[in-house]
Formats: sequence, C-alpha cells, structure tokens
Amino acid sequence: MKRFLMAFGAVCVAAGGFFLTNDTQGEEHKTITYHSHKKTMEMNKDIEENMSRFYYDSGYDFSYPEDGVRGIYVTGHSAGGERFQRLVDLIDSTDLNAMVIDIKDDYGNLTFDPQDEVDLPNIGKNMISDPVQLMDALEENEIYPIARIVVFKDTVLAEDNPDWSFKENGNVWKNGKGEAFVNPYVKDVWEYNVKIAKEAAKLGFKEIQFDYVRFPEGFEKRDEVLDYSRGDFGKEGNNIQQRVTAVTKFVEYAREELQNEFDVDVSVDIFGYSATLDEAPGIGQNFSKISDNVDIISSMIYPSHWTPYFGIDKPDLHPYELTKEYAKVENEVLGDLENPPESRPWIQDFTASWLGSGNYKPYGVEEVEEQIKALNEQDIDEFLLWNANNNYTEGVDYTP
Repeated sequence: MKRFLMAFGAVCVAAGGFFLTNDTQGEEHKTITYHSHKKTMEMNKDIEENMSRFYYDSGYDFSYPEDGVRGIYVTGHSAGGERFQRLVDLIDSTDLNAMVIDIKDDYGNLTFDPQDEVDLPNIGKNMISDPVQLMDALEENEIYPIARIVVFKDTVLAEDNPDWSFKENGNVWKNGKGEAFVNPYVKDVWEYNVKIAKEAAKLGFKEIQFDYVRFPEGFEKRDEVLDYSRGDFGKEGNNIQQRVTAVTKFVEYAREELQNEFDVDVSVDIFGYSATLDEAPGIGQNFSKISDNVDIISSMIYPSHWTPYFGIDKPDLHPYELTKEYAKVENEVLGDLENPPESRPWIQDFTASWLGSGNYKPYGVEEVEEQIKALNEQDIDEFLLWNANNNYTEGVDYTP
C-alpha cells in the first residue's frame, strides 16, 4: 500500500464555513472563502470504503521509493550516535533508500526520551536525544523511515507488570538468555504497544514494523506448566489454535488502530520457516493469516538460521540456493491470498561463525549480492539487510 501524504486540519469557524485549496504545503498557502448560511436537510448516506481520509500530518514529506524499499537495520544507539552519519553516507552513495530504526528495542526500552506531554510509559533511554533532528536528516537525505517496535519480547514490561507475563513458581519466567516475554493473550499489552506505535507515527515514520509478534520459542513445551491468563482466547480451539488466534488478532487490531489515524503502512517480521508450515505450533505464527492483515511481510530468511532445508545440508554455505528455494515457497503461499502484502525479506549481512568450522563462511559482497539476485529472479524486489551491529558490507551492488 503506497499512499500519498494527506494534510490533516482541525478547523473551527464561528460563522459560515470555508474551503481549503488542494495545496498541502502549509498554512500560508490556504485560502478562505466564506459563504452565507443555507437551509439544509438531514440525509443519511453511505460512505465509500475507499473514500479519502484525513490523517495526522507530521509535517514531513516522505514518498515510498518508486523502485521498492531497500533498507538497513539501525539500532537506537546508531540512530542517535556518531555512526548515524556513516549509515546516511552509505545510503546516499548506493541504491539503498530506507532505514528500519529501533523505537522500542529488544529489551522493551524506548530509544528516545518522550516529552512530558506525551502519554507514554517512563521507559525512555535517550539513545536518540533529538528525534526531530533525526527525522529532519532522514527527510533531507530522502531516506524512507520505518519504525521497528519489538512487541512481545519485553523484559521491562514483564518485570513491571508480572501479571501481563508468564510466571514460574511465582516469578517472571525468562528464557535461557535471561529474556522475558509478555503475554500475547493480554489486550493491555496490545494497547501498550500500539500507543508507542502511534507516537512513532506522530514523529513522522511512514511505516510501523512490529517484531517478535509471537510467543516465546518452544512455548509448546511449557504452555501447560507456566502460570498465565488466556483472556478471551481460552475457550475455543486447542492450545495451538488459541495462540495463532491471539497473535493474528493483535496484528489485525494494531493495523486498524494505526490506519484509522495515520497514513502509515504496517509490517510484521516473521520467521521464514513459518511460510513452509500450516502453523508454527509453539510461537503462534500463521504466515497466511498474518499476511492477510499487513501491508508488508518481512520474513527473516538468513541462510545461517535454517537447519537442513530444501535439500540443502548446510544452508549458510549456499546463500543463493537457500534464498531462491525459500522465495519460491513464499510466492506460492502469498499467491493464494486474495490481497497479498508486499514481500520484503530480511537477508543476511553478517558472518555466522557460531555455527562452527565447515558450517559457515564469511559473508561479504558476493554473499549479499547472491541473496538479492535470488530474490530478484523470483520477482521480489524489496529487501532489508540485517547486521546487529550495523556494520554493513561496503562495495555491494544492491541491484545486481
């Protein structure tokens, strides 16, 4: 869904009315024409579903890239620090054109410190000390802004509200990495994250990307052990179906809430293997159902993250082949949907040395280009580059 920015005006007139010109560049370009009072009759008329809406106007003018989004991941520290200019220079000197910037990170922290008048929880870490300056720089350099919001992996919120989380022996349950999750069945958690997403839209971000829209990995092994509420979702279906329903309904709710007020797209990050299954049983992700409720679907298809799949024994050694085979499957699944979203996968720009000798290789120009080429050959023209430290390979042709 690629829309043009629409002006939003809240207008009060004591007597008579007025019409605005189509110019949306500022108050100084508006003309006012008064008219006399007219006798009117009350009429009920259906509003067309595709009728233009008035959206919140952030004051920024970002256009969806004509050739599709080709973006990089940017942490809050990078966005607010010295590395930001280097990343801007990378985009300005290549065919990249977008940044996915952390607004709520993997721990549950906001990456900026909200002003007093903003109704947000006190979880800001001031990584981005001046969000306005950040957005100004993105607009000046014509970089398409995407706000990443980590949803259900949220140690901060879980510890502040244990009843919104999963508990074990009375304490907040954490995985082997010491990370806590909040409960996707709890609608207060939905509202909490959507409130943050709306503030990101007010800042000027044109897309809200939700990540960790799922239950913890391996949850099917502990769903009957941990203490948690199933809210409105515990009455119909089995455990797997209830998890899928909760995750899908959150995405549907978030998109509707955001697009009622803002001219933004909504995207979701999802495990690539979810496209190869009817349902990912533990985490509650159904690829088709989530895709039905987003504008962009971003599968994480890093070759290093696959076990032997598609007949490829060591996927990290074969970035072109793995990406090509995955894209074929995804295209088939999305092709069955009435209104499929844009496909914009996350691809690998890092070296997975933790896989051990013989199971990985260093990733550089050739490996990144092979993934992009494989996507392009399957008619997928958009992609996002992942490197957790934001150290991206130099010299890559992003349109091979």
